Amino acid sequence: MAHGNDAHDLVAANRILVDQGVLDAFGHVSVRLGPGSDRFLLSRNLAPGLVTAADLLVHDLDGTPEGDQRPYLERFIHAEIYRARPDVLAVVHSHSPAVVPFSVVDVPLRAVLHMAGFLAARPTPVFEIREYAGDASDLLITSAELGRGLARTLDTGAVALMRGHGSVAVGASLREAVYRAVYTEINARAQAEAMALGTPTYLTPGEGASADATVGSQVDRAWGVWRDRVSTPATPEAGSAR
Repeated sequence: MAHGNDAHDLVAANRILVDQGVLDAFGHVSVRLGPGSDRFLLSRNLAPGLVTAADLLVHDLDGTPEGDQRPYLERFIHAEIYRARPDVLAVVHSHSPAVVPFSVVDVPLRAVLHMAGFLAARPTPVFEIREYAGDASDLLITSAELGRGLARTLDTGAVALMRGHGSVAVGASLREAVYRAVYTEINARAQAEAMALGTPTYLTPGEGASADATVGSQVDRAWGVWRDRVSTPATPEAGSAR
């Protein structure tokens, strides 16, 4: 079943996030099939840099995909965030390298860049899987219960960290979620560098809101540059035979 621009942009999003160093052989990105929809597009279990439109599967909010291709183990991240947050139209889950250290120390990830104003509303929360799965889990979100716990940690925010694992970034559009995932990584790198020099001055919530309103309105500008850097070969429609 084809989903037009959603499929085309989701393939591009996978490639952009790899190119920007947010995803590598692991991680994933999804898009809801329109405002209010109870279905979303997410690739089958595949390295994101290899995703084509033919690899995209429609999932419901239980994380159940259409078809018989192998889904991602952590599809429940996406399903439960969409269930809890009707305002969210896209989700990125990554293990971006500058962000992960902030998930395992007592220093919160905070906005130091105006490009990351979406992080300024509060110190970025950290999901602690031990509260749900004990102290012998593999740290993966492989059930609806764990997905719900992560969604509760995210709450109404834009980003949540996952202790020893990675993070999630969400947006009101696919392009916004990609933008937030990229600039969360950039901000984490800048914050760590600033902390090595001294005590950073963080954006206030008011500064963050104003910066996000100004810069966040230009997400398409960033998308255009990033999109030009990646090549998306012509592929069969989503759901076609492989």
